[in-house]
Amino acid sequence: MKDVLFVAAGGALGTSTRYGLQSLLPAAGADFPLGVLLINWIGCLFLGWFFTVTLRSWRIKPRLRLAIGTGFTGGFTTFSTFAVDAVRLTVHDRMLTAVLYLLLSVGGGLFLTWTGIRLGTKMTQAAAPKEERL
Repeated sequence: MKDVLFVAAGGALGTSTRYGLQSLLPAAGADFPLGVLLINWIGCLFLGWFFTVTLRSWRIKPRLRLAIGTGFTGGFTTFSTFAVDAVRLTVHDRMLTAVLYLLLSVGGGLFLTWTGIRLGTKMTQAAAPKEERL
């Protein structure tokens, strides 16, 4: 039950952060949902980095990792809004924009997750004593 409370607390913070950031970004109009794309990209980069550094060298409690990784990042990013925006673009006959959005979201998300993992790996390797590096 405590795990659920940690995820819920992290999710509340993540959702609130997304809401605040989205209010600063351009609104999702008929043209292109840039705000959701940027938020999801940030979440991908962060999660790749976070799980790499916390599993390799940062010693944080599993519940805190759960609150931040699953709760906060899960609340911050939004697959459902991404899906609604993609469908909305197709319904409004914006097929090229929808395809571009899908490719940027998935391709960019995968690339930024990989980049986060690489950054985390470099950080943990640089911090490790030479005899511990592989």
